[in-house]
Amino acid sequence: MFQPVAIAPSILSADFMNLGRDIRMIEQAGAGYVHVDVMDGHFVPNLTMGVPVVKQLAKLANIPLDVHLMIDNPLDELPWFLEAGADIACVHAEVLYGDELRLAIDMIHDAGAKAAVALKPHTPPEVLEEVIARLDMVLVMSVEPGFSGQSYIEGSEEKVAAVAEMARAVGNDALLIEVDGGVSEATVERLTAAGADVLVCGSAVFGADDPAAALAAVKEKGDAARVAAIEDAQAEEALAAEEEM
Repeated sequence: MFQPVAIAPSILSADFMNLGRDIRMIEQAGAGYVHVDVMDGHFVPNLTMGVPVVKQLAKLANIPLDVHLMIDNPLDELPWFLEAGADIACVHAEVLYGDELRLAIDMIHDAGAKAAVALKPHTPPEVLEEVIARLDMVLVMSVEPGFSGQSYIEGSEEKVAAVAEMARAVGNDALLIEVDGGVSEATVERLTAAGADVLVCGSAVFGADDPAAALAAVKEKGDAARVAAIEDAQAEEALAAEEEM
């Protein structure tokens, strides 16, 4: 079944003196989410926004806030961001293990938000085996987290495909797969063909001469590649069924 690709522009690349204007712009252009990069200066070397900014964004936005917590102590800070208005709260698998990760997912769901877990480029999808059935989204990082404007790490689409296969294996057909890092018109087709549902775009949108047109172009290419991949898979299944007859 075809599911349109959603674009989640990263507000970190927006004009912080005109956040209201930029949020209205991406909403009108058809964005599915506002992606909010929270960095603590410890888990990643950069330091960005915190709870007060998320609170203000929640008042401004009419689309869900997708809050990516690149922080060392998510169990301590999750309640603050959930109360501030995060619709999706994403923690990193590299700082939570076993019962801690399960507790974080419970905390997010108990607050009425959607639970996501992010994987750095060198973190294997297998670390999610015990929790993927309970997740609403997996975020595949296709750059090292910490700074915007980095180049796409080649082969990241293979991790997307692996996560999609893991979700199918446990019957979690509703799982969303998000990709963050180097997403542009040049990389979007391979990502959505592999199974990506949500694409984080920072400089590819806000750095464009016409951000709304850039957003629409990425989405159009992503949707077309997804449709083509579904049609190819259906054709292969039909051929296999014929050969079995």
